[in-house]
Amino acid sequence: MSETAHDAGVTVGSGPSSPDDGLAPAELAAKYGLSVSGARPGLAEYVRRLWGRRHFILAFSSAKLTAQYSQAKLGQVWQVATPLLNALVYYLIFGLILQASRGMPHEVYIPFLVTGVFVFTFTQSSVMAGVRAISGNLGLVRALHFPRASLPISFSLQQLQQLLFSMIVLFVITIAFGSYPGLSWLLILPVLFLQFLFNTGLALIMARLGSKTPDLAQLMPFVLRTWMYASGVMFSIPVMLEGRPGWIADVLQWNPAAVYMDLMRYALIDGYGSSNLPPHVWAVALAWAVLLIGGGFVYFWRAEEQYGRG
Repeated sequence: MSETAHDAGVTVGSGPSSPDDGLAPAELAAKYGLSVSGARPGLAEYVRRLWGRRHFILAFSSAKLTAQYSQAKLGQVWQVATPLLNALVYYLIFGLILQASRGMPHEVYIPFLVTGVFVFTFTQSSVMAGVRAISGNLGLVRALHFPRASLPISFSLQQLQQLLFSMIVLFVITIAFGSYPGLSWLLILPVLFLQFLFNTGLALIMARLGSKTPDLAQLMPFVLRTWMYASGVMFSIPVMLEGRPGWIADVLQWNPAAVYMDLMRYALIDGYGSSNLPPHVWAVALAWAVLLIGGGFVYFWRAEEQYGRG
């Protein structure tokens, strides 16, 4: 005689009850110490992890710098040739045709112009690299787990290395036009450090914006070109705006690109004295650097878990 499973008091497909039955997924995860994959860590922990990736950041920036002109026959020469050619074009248009050098002797204007081009290119390149830092490296972002801030920081560091190569040519030009090394040249180090902090903060901001809006990379060249013309790369802002309301010149001179250019010119060029600098220029340079690196880092960190998704 056979009995059905129901008659025997056995429920088919059921097992012994578990103490976890009825727990919500979040409660179950908390019970066993599970966490969301890719969840954003706390700010202090994020900084600690980022410091742990410092060797990766240095190696990645150096590799990118080496590969940047690997397909060109002149290779790394273009690191210096590109801003020099830009400076030559600006000199022909603004220096000779438009006479933007008014108030400055020839031996001052050429180092003035070349310094401005090199320093602004440092910020410009950092911004453009930052815009593409996440969107241009999605394969790396999705394949590996690491603090995403490593990417915009490494790209900003790459641009700093490129500027350091260019500075050799800049030194030759300033010496050729009569500005010899002196104690003021020591100011180059703090100027570069503050500008690097500013550029890195700006790159972090642009990296977050660019990760969601890839078309930003097409818009930024127009924004940067406008910023360049407003920053006195090719002319002295106070001289060019003479006779206009003073607050206009103050606003333009206190914009960060102009601040770092003026400080570099002051450090390198003998004929470019402190009278050409806006008041409290070092305090302004420090404030821009601290504001951007602090605010930019926090702004980028707050979207850490979103990068590479969607």
